[in-house]
Amino acid sequence: MFHIGFEGSAAIVDAKLQSRFGGLSSRGLAEEGLFKQAVCSALFSGSQEELEQVLLVFNQRTAHPIGSVEELKRTFGSFGIPEGVTKIVVI
Repeated sequence: MFHIGFEGSAAIVDAKLQSRFGGLSSRGLAEEGLFKQAVCSALFSGSQEELEQVLLVFNQRTAHPIGSVEELKRTFGSFGIPEGVTKIVVI
């Protein structure tokens, strides 16, 4: 959820964000304004309901509402768990 990017088979993770917000639910992350992380969390859980909750919070806080979960995923560039990631590097 707190990845910055990927390098080969490694996910690069932001340690500060992870330690501060790692215990929050998808909705909790969205309420903190961490929408990309909230989308990633909901995708990781596999819950359509969580994605819809993130969409609801996003639409409550923006001047440009998004119409669907698919559009939300496109907006934040998160579509699922990448294949081939075998390790995590925390920085």
